[in-house]
Amino acid sequence: MPALVPSAYAARVVWLGYQPVPVEKLVITSVPLEVMPLSFAGFEGEVHAGLTRPSCSRVLKQHPRNTTIRNVRQLCVVSTEEMAEVARDMGLAAMDYAWVGASLVLEGIPDLTHLPPSSRLQGPDGVTLVVDMENLPCQEPAVTIEKALPGQGKGFKRAAEGKRGVTAWVEREGVLRLGDVMRLHLPAQRPWGPSRVE
Repeated sequence: MPALVPSAYAARVVWLGYQPVPVEKLVITSVPLEVMPLSFAGFEGEVHAGLTRPSCSRVLKQHPRNTTIRNVRQLCVVSTEEMAEVARDMGLAAMDYAWVGASLVLEGIPDLTHLPPSSRLQGPDGVTLVVDMENLPCQEPAVTIEKALPGQGKGFKRAAEGKRGVTAWVEREGVLRLGDVMRLHLPAQRPWGPSRVE
């Protein structure tokens, strides 16, 4: 049996963007694109690109801060459906994907934020992204939204819990375009649990 199995789910690319190096602390934004060429280091020139990165607060229990580690956070992937829920819960008419630093916005995969780590998203030319894990809500989008819509940003972290999308890295180089369809491939293994082996 293969380790990864193509699922019945596919998603359409509805938005592409990249985050330049922020000019203001805590404020993020993504610049919209129509085409995104991806190398093994991610999208060239993007703030999260690179084969390695310095460790941050997310992995302090594993590595001292600023230790060089493999970069599995090259891309921020969110779903239109989940972002619509976040916007609704914040009382916004819509979510600007640039506010959340999105690299890739997909439509059509339910509960995208909870995809199993190591799932693959594969584009038409074979470009393949590996899901690292859930992207936990952080303060930067809240600050960005607050600057754009005074009085609205503070509700982001609570509204985005469990809906912030995932981080991913490039397993196979290629190009993504608006309108492309990406197929979801899932690990063919049962959920982990100590009680299953006792």
